[in-house]
Amino acid sequence: MRYCTSLIVAAFLLISGTAWAQSSVLLREDFKDLRNWEPLYFPKIAKHTEYTVVTEGKRTMLKTRSSASASALVYRQTFNPYDFPRLRWRWKVENIYKSADGRTKAGDDYPLRIYVIFQYDPEKADLSEKLLYGTLKAVYGKYPPQSTLNYVWASSTTADTVITSPYTDRAKLIARERGPDKIGQWVDEAAHIIEDYRKAFGRPPPDKASLAIMNDSDNTGEAAVSYLEYIEVAN
Repeated sequence: MRYCTSLIVAAFLLISGTAWAQSSVLLREDFKDLRNWEPLYFPKIAKHTEYTVVTEGKRTMLKTRSSASASALVYRQTFNPYDFPRLRWRWKVENIYKSADGRTKAGDDYPLRIYVIFQYDPEKADLSEKLLYGTLKAVYGKYPPQSTLNYVWASSTTADTVITSPYTDRAKLIARERGPDKIGQWVDEAAHIIEDYRKAFGRPPPDKASLAIMNDSDNTGEAAVSYLEYIEVAN
């Protein structure tokens, strides 16, 4: 995905079963509309992914359609992942990309991504981070995110479970699904944000986070349609 992983940082400047049943849900998005989401566009990418609410029977869902394009939706609310570490969602893809390879900038495209974006905390930063983020804040007026977890549907069956973004080591991609075997099927996913962050980065995450969704195909030049029925954050 050309520029997107690095530019998502700059863009933000501008703008299992029983356990789940018993948990306290902080937020649940069933996509009746998109009022809780803000579009995120990238300066060097003119063609944007389409995000629309569609109905299937009595269910509403988010439909994403990309064609050599990229843009994202950002959830307006933030949360503390230590208080609410459990993430759950249901997704479906109609196709994957033939030439995608998340290890390279040329192939960094996914038919669907679920982002957890962690905010920078200057009180917990080392000197080099303070200098870097202080400079960015002076330029843009706000701090960029400290890091991101991306839960992705990888196109390749051989994709690593955890991938470091080819654009920045502050973004880790976790391949929850890989390859074409489940194309056209609804798949339920559940993740523990704190545990996944520790495994991916080797340290605990910041205590303030937000969500984003993206379907991108700007680098491969291909096209994809995918769906998200709901997304939920709970303790």
